[in-house]
Amino acid sequence: MENAMQSDLAACNQASPEDLRKAFGRFATGVTVVTTQAPGGPMGFTANSFSSVSLDPPLVMWSPARSAVRYPVFSEATRFSIHVLGHDQHDLCRRFTSGGQGFYGMALAYNPEGAPILPGALARFDCALHATHDGGDHLIILGRVLRFVAEDGAPLIFTQGRYGTFQPD
Repeated sequence: MENAMQSDLAACNQASPEDLRKAFGRFATGVTVVTTQAPGGPMGFTANSFSSVSLDPPLVMWSPARSAVRYPVFSEATRFSIHVLGHDQHDLCRRFTSGGQGFYGMALAYNPEGAPILPGALARFDCALHATHDGGDHLIILGRVLRFVAEDGAPLIFTQGRYGTFQPD
């Protein structure tokens, strides 16, 4: 058993970063847009690195890439909202990717802490910064959930570089 584990570790160490990225991509995730109010106006960030962490206290996490253009704003944000997108919200997802339109042309609403909120999300978690941790080429951001809303519907799923929906057995 130990020899098999050493062999697996050696294979992992010889794999390219692209091979590792493809392997990570085998894990299907939901798609979120994280929003905050920046000094220059409202800002959004499409992320699939969202996860629940704790019920007591209520914590969630997400991890922006340090190489992202919007990273400086989100690494300093103390209040933010995380929106879980529905299967029919590809357009909203694309608005907040690199090169997307962002909030341009959208009617804006804000939560009580001043973070912009997006209409029609399956769930929204309004958060206060709880902690940050080094995550290599990403920053791990823990948010304390101040309030949330949730709707029925199918989520937008991301896996292997593509968007889709979940079809239960």
